[in-house]
Amino acid sequence: MKLSRPVSWFLLAFGVWSWFIWITFVKNLWKDGSGLAFDDAGNPTAYFWVHLLLAVTSFLLGTVIGVIGFRGVRALRRAAAGPSPESRP
Repeated sequence: MKLSRPVSWFLLAFGVWSWFIWITFVKNLWKDGSGLAFDDAGNPTAYFWVHLLLAVTSFLLGTVIGVIGFRGVRALRRAAAGPSPESRP
């Protein structure tokens, strides 16, 4: 399957954006002082674990989607450059 140039770039941008957003979120979650993420004793709450699981899942999905986009961009660049020397008869 071939991806179009806009779709490839969108997927790559989505992967990068996902990492940027969720890294920021995890940093803020870790520094949470409102009592949602950590109880009075400093132990993580269910809120913390659920949101950490969401962040890890988003990291994985963002990585997979970004890799698909990167491979699409790379394939389009190879196709635009022409056939490689080893593919010629």
